[in-house]
Amino acid sequence: MITRRPAAERGVSSLGWLDSRHTFSFGEYHDPEHMGFRSLRVINDDRVLGGAGFGRHPHRDMEIFSYVLAGQLTHEDSLGTSATTGAGEVQKMSAGTGILHSEFNPSPTEPVRFLQVWIVPERRGLRPSYEQRAFDDADKRGRLKLIGSRDGKLGSIVFHQDVAIYASILGEGEAIEHLTAAGRSAWLQVARGAVVVNGQRLDEGDGAAIEGEAAITIRGASESEVLLFDLA
Repeated sequence: MITRRPAAERGVSSLGWLDSRHTFSFGEYHDPEHMGFRSLRVINDDRVLGGAGFGRHPHRDMEIFSYVLAGQLTHEDSLGTSATTGAGEVQKMSAGTGILHSEFNPSPTEPVRFLQVWIVPERRGLRPSYEQRAFDDADKRGRLKLIGSRDGKLGSIVFHQDVAIYASILGEGEAIEHLTAAGRSAWLQVARGAVVVNGQRLDEGDGAAIEGEAAITIRGASESEVLLFDLA
């Protein structure tokens, strides 16, 4: 079963410097029908104007990562981290027992667009940490590139949860397949373009909960980029 979450029905935060679309309930947007999916709690599609960003604020007991689609994003935190992530890169923070951080667009003129994703960790009270990794477009083109996992296999970023996170770039008509183990589900998020998933079209910004499907076929309906979450 594939349950589409249409882009046009997402929550909206528009603050002038920030335009954000919320797949699940977040901040002042609350929808009891969309509180997350399995351990996946937040998917925000954020666009931040040049020179603007999120001031220092706290988090705890959450795995938070940003997947940059265009521009650059600078992260600073109470661990002493100061790092800038560009398009195709991923930054991930385990908030654990508590961390303060800020995120801002270091360019004075160019906007940044990124997906910010929160995953509930398998246990509370973890030691806070930060990790950053670049994944080449060539490694994502026409295949599912593992970018996050519980054990960091194949050079992926470590998440403290039983998840496997893949990124893919597809040309029009190009198809890939993912096999889902018994008892597991998946979430597909279309970052750019449009795809057809097991016969159902998803456009940019759409997401889909995928349950009870042993095989997931994703075909590009245009030049597209997707994130696939394989979830316990």
